[in-house]
Amino acid sequence: MNENDTTKIFGIRAVIEAIESGKSIDKIYLQKGLSGYLIKDLENQIRKGDYNISYVPVEKLNKLSKGNHQGVVASISPVEFKSMDEVVQSAFKNTSTPLFLLLDQLTDVRNFGAIIRTAECCGVNAIIIPEKGGAPLNADAVKTSAGAAFSVPICKVNHIKDAVFYLQSSNVQLVAATEKTNDTIYDIDLKKPTAIVMGNEAKGVSSSILKSVDYRARLPMLGKIESLNVSVACGAILYEVVRQRL
Repeated sequence: MNENDTTKIFGIRAVIEAIESGKSIDKIYLQKGLSGYLIKDLENQIRKGDYNISYVPVEKLNKLSKGNHQGVVASISPVEFKSMDEVVQSAFKNTSTPLFLLLDQLTDVRNFGAIIRTAECCGVNAIIIPEKGGAPLNADAVKTSAGAAFSVPICKVNHIKDAVFYLQSSNVQLVAATEKTNDTIYDIDLKKPTAIVMGNEAKGVSSSILKSVDYRARLPMLGKIESLNVSVACGAILYEVVRQRL
């Protein structure tokens, strides 16, 4: 499965209408060098909504759409994103110890899908991802999640740091998974309202987020390889939360 398997719309007016109707748009591809009042209108709407946009050559658009794309193609998420405010409030109504998962610039869609699947199994109340820079919630991610993407609320925020501060103000402790600490995940009391932060496959959790969280935690590594796949590490950490709460 590839990016062509994601639901796509094409044409300037069609994309404008999708934005105005509030569709969950993962990414907008615009042909380089386009001009005209309709394109300017579309670009204004994109800027207002802070959408993820890429300027690409026409050959890229031709691969994404066989129709008359007019220089514009948008990929539509198969899952509707939720409001973080509503999801957090709902979680606290249902449990005194909600569990949230923040994904800081995760890029691989299969890792994303596998994490969603594990999160659902571990009772995560919501997954929070950035508006830009993260793996898209496309058909491939949904398939890898084994349908869990339709069960776990997923929220988009402008910046992960915004979610960190919001959750901290809601009395949720933030725990970042990182090798840059001596503390293991087993040293932290996870029976409290908690949000786990997982980072980028290569760079890990960004330094600005590491400075903002309440705790940093690592998984002990006993072999020669110094790091785990992010979805495997996420699973190990989430199941430590489950273990402590059982």
